[in-house]
Amino acid sequence: MGKKFFVTGTDTDSGKTLCTSGLLAAAKKQGLSTLGLKPIASGCEETPEGLRNSDALALMAQTTVDVEYEQINPITFAPAIAPHIAALQLNKPLSSDRIVGLIRGTLMTKRADLVCVEGAGGWRVPLNPREHLSQVPRELQLPVIVVVGMKLGCINHAVLTVEAIQRDGLTVAGWIANKVDPDMSVYEENLMTLRTLIHAPLLGEVPFLEEPTAENAAEFLTLPE
Repeated sequence: MGKKFFVTGTDTDSGKTLCTSGLLAAAKKQGLSTLGLKPIASGCEETPEGLRNSDALALMAQTTVDVEYEQINPITFAPAIAPHIAALQLNKPLSSDRIVGLIRGTLMTKRADLVCVEGAGGWRVPLNPREHLSQVPRELQLPVIVVVGMKLGCINHAVLTVEAIQRDGLTVAGWIANKVDPDMSVYEENLMTLRTLIHAPLLGEVPFLEEPTAENAAEFLTLPE
């Protein structure tokens, strides 16, 4: 059986896709089969094949199993806004049951050594007035990888995110320090503080990359246990 993880971030621009695709690329380099899923995506572009999302396409590029785009990214919204608001505007309400069903359907037919399910935004992104996206990894019982966007304020965001994940009864399988601010002050001191406060393995430090590709990010990442 392959290993499956849910990837969340400390906020919208923490670098989830770069790090998720980097983990998949690192697994490919080791000869492992891979599958990256992005169940919900906002900010999609209209193409002859339908709506396509750049993040989902990045995961698809690092996926080795034979899979259709719609299996990687079944729920798409054109506006680059919060998914629950986009869903309301289109009168297509979101629910955790539907998303869990879509993911399970794909995982039943597609097997891989490493499966990464990338979330949208942070841990408490709403799906509807009663549910958050965090309900999905809870129902699937997926261990969580947290991508910390290293910038001013990241310590608070990271600690609150980890606390929420653990309060939801899930395991933090590891975290990634992703330097989104190239000019971040006292970076090393912030990193040391996070290492002290987050009781989970540090899977890597991704520097600010001039060419933020999956292959470049993979050089700085280790796969979770």
